[in-house]
Amino acid sequence: MTTADHQGSHAAGGLNYRAAGVDIEAGDALVEAIKPLAKATTRAGVMGGLGGFGALFDLKAAGFSDPVLVSTTDGVGTKLKIAIETGLHDTVGIDLVAMCVNDLVVQGADPLFFLDYFATGKLSVEQARAVIAGIASGCNEAGCALVGGETAEMPGMYADGDYDLAGFSVGAAERGHLLPRPIGEGDVLLGLGSSGVHSNGFSLVRRIVQASGLAWGDPAPFAPDLSLAQALMVPTRIYVRSMMALHRAGLLKAAAHITGGGLPGNLPRVLPDNTVAALTASWPVPPVFSWLAQTGNVAAGEMLRVFNCGVGMVLVVSDADAAVPMLEAAGETVTRIGVIEAGSGPATIRIEPPAGWLA
Repeated sequence: MTTADHQGSHAAGGLNYRAAGVDIEAGDALVEAIKPLAKATTRAGVMGGLGGFGALFDLKAAGFSDPVLVSTTDGVGTKLKIAIETGLHDTVGIDLVAMCVNDLVVQGADPLFFLDYFATGKLSVEQARAVIAGIASGCNEAGCALVGGETAEMPGMYADGDYDLAGFSVGAAERGHLLPRPIGEGDVLLGLGSSGVHSNGFSLVRRIVQASGLAWGDPAPFAPDLSLAQALMVPTRIYVRSMMALHRAGLLKAAAHITGGGLPGNLPRVLPDNTVAALTASWPVPPVFSWLAQTGNVAAGEMLRVFNCGVGMVLVVSDADAAVPMLEAAGETVTRIGVIEAGSGPATIRIEPPAGWLA
């Protein structure tokens, strides 16, 4: 294929890949643009760089002697629709990393490396670079390396300007150091504050915004210094460093990442049978949740089932007096939100929101 053919010439009535909607040069340009971003996330154990058919990682060089690997995958969901409609692409990559690495750390695994999948109808190098810069930022925050990924340009599958993201992360823990550990009656439940809606429930969020009559560029009623889009796009908090420090100190028994399904759908997943997580809704609730509940006339039970409502992570500890100062020193907002009680049958939770909660 000649250069002229590759750039879109139709010599002798022939077609080429660019005429079919795929721009190889744009893909090559993106790879060159993100190489420095990936290089900045390197950590002990990474072997080689971008460009190979696969990424290599040396667990021994990372300091493990008898590791168990833990893997996760996730996406950002319809929060991407707001990014696409507003051009705010620089934080959804942080969301992507957070949704994966927060699921690793609740199992006691140290995130090692991350790969992304970026699919679009027509590749915009500027748009894709903004997204991947966010991914690199999230990897730096989590202490894991961005070792590779895939960019797929698929005309006809996605409309121009649309894209989707998937993330994949691998972590490791020494054998015998995985979570959860044994949990018993009297253990304390700590809630770590969320940064906002994080990356779940945005199909409902978008319906509420539509019903409100507000535009994305209007001041957010709950954060007037930001536009509505900026306030809702605040990225998912990454809890890796604070939680791993607590785990290494031997103070963490279990943890639950509060994503889709909220507290009722996620906390029982890490609790043993014959226990009840007795919670009181006493934690600080970011004002975005009151606005969503009031504007959408969403019942408190539904809010708790869909959103994190201000608690992005729940930790189970036996020595709260030691755990809370360590977490606060790491920058977390920590609230004692309940205790473990004896129960019967599968693990359950009991939440008693005070009168007027979210009103």
